[in-house]
Amino acid sequence: MTNVANKIVVITGASSGLGAEAARHLAELGATVVLGARREERIKTLADAITAKGGKALAVETDVTDRASVQALVDTAVKTYGRIDVLLNNAGVMPLSPLEKLRVDEWDLMIDVNIKGVLYGIAAALPHMKEQKSGQIINVSSVAGHRVLESSAVYSATKFAVRALSEGLRAEVKPYNLRTTVISPGAVQSELLNSIHDEATAEQLRSVVPGFAIGADSFARCVAFAISQPEDVDINEILFRPTRQTV
Repeated sequence: MTNVANKIVVITGASSGLGAEAARHLAELGATVVLGARREERIKTLADAITAKGGKALAVETDVTDRASVQALVDTAVKTYGRIDVLLNNAGVMPLSPLEKLRVDEWDLMIDVNIKGVLYGIAAALPHMKEQKSGQIINVSSVAGHRVLESSAVYSATKFAVRALSEGLRAEVKPYNLRTTVISPGAVQSELLNSIHDEATAEQLRSVVPGFAIGADSFARCVAFAISQPEDVDINEILFRPTRQTV
């Protein structure tokens, strides 16, 4: 993992779950992490904890549905540290429900966070990385971006979109020596289940998923693996699940 050390890594959705665990792990490996999330107090506490252990971290309040906010996150990283080596587009929401429930506001939220948030991250980081002629953009999809399950139509659509965007980005950035990765986790312990407000769907998943969901450290290790490869190796996609997960 020596190739992780000293890299400047910007992480969205860093206040909990996958993003927070990735931040801790990468910092332990010597990366400098720039933490973006709406819950400012949470990321400040995380940054302080990382710093107390000898790591390097900076917290920047960020709303990924606001393009200017995402731009400010990336620009702050570049202004503070001189460059951005990795962008981890991790922020996501998962308010699952059957389409017939017509929870249109939740559809809009998933589109705004899961798709537009990723695009805003790309828009903010890409010009810096092109100028540097180096960098890596890691987008987070899901097993639901490979399979459409009951009540996941809109969520899956957003995560399929992340995969499509990632492949298009991969093809376009070759002249600039950039790397792209999309990571698709299965059931991993996080706060995503808390975002499900349709009671029937929430009850069904909460009765099953916690029984086999694996720790967020599994995701953190996948992120570190993708970053740690030699610069001429581009890990384009990682799909992983708990060993016990059937779908």
